[in-house]
Amino acid sequence: MEEKIKLFREQLADSQKIAFFGGAGVSTASGIPDFRSATGLYMEDTHRKYSAEEIISNHFFVKHPKEFFEFYSEKLIYPEAEPNLAHDFLVNIEQEGKEVTVITQNIDGLHQTAGSTIVHELHGTVLDNYCLECHRVYSLDDLKIDEEGIPRCPLDQGVVRPDIVLYGENLKNETIESSIKAIEEADMLIVAGTSLIVYPAAGLINYFKGKYLVVVNKTRLHTYLPNALIFEAEMNEVFSQVR
Repeated sequence: MEEKIKLFREQLADSQKIAFFGGAGVSTASGIPDFRSATGLYMEDTHRKYSAEEIISNHFFVKHPKEFFEFYSEKLIYPEAEPNLAHDFLVNIEQEGKEVTVITQNIDGLHQTAGSTIVHELHGTVLDNYCLECHRVYSLDDLKIDEEGIPRCPLDQGVVRPDIVLYGENLKNETIESSIKAIEEADMLIVAGTSLIVYPAAGLINYFKGKYLVVVNKTRLHTYLPNALIFEAEMNEVFSQVR
């Protein structure tokens, strides 16, 4: 792997505009469970009559807000999680003068916590919430929870939902467009922590026209990427050696 690390460094040095496309593996390195792996949320016994996949759907949220927020607060919010080496790697190269755009499928907000300036969150973030009645925006710390565990707006008692994309909802067009633009204009695209299975997000890398494509994932991809520099390894192991 030493030769690959050396090549990664050289390609990085030759690039000015960096796009980073991150999947669940970026968050699991910070102790946040993913959804689809053998130990992910979808494989857990929820001890409920509904599956995890059904619970985090728009249909379920509308019909069963109490049960939704019970699961959501227990399984999708990790306020104690800290950025890892992958997050810090991106901040470091940005501070060195590179133009870095982060495109993430994760909802934990750790890229912003680490200090990345431009972050496009394809699936939204648990850090932002809004009232369904008046659309007033609330941070995670500002939520007022009623006796059923449902966040309520103090102004009109409307349900305050997280600004995340639930099953049955579309990704935001402006986020997709901004992500495509960043990937199209990048000299280097780094893909990390994703097997590129989930669409439409995984299809975004098809817009890359730059010189260097680097993939870091601990399992083999099912997508053929000619001319890509591929690391089948833990992200922290790779990024710690590149800097």
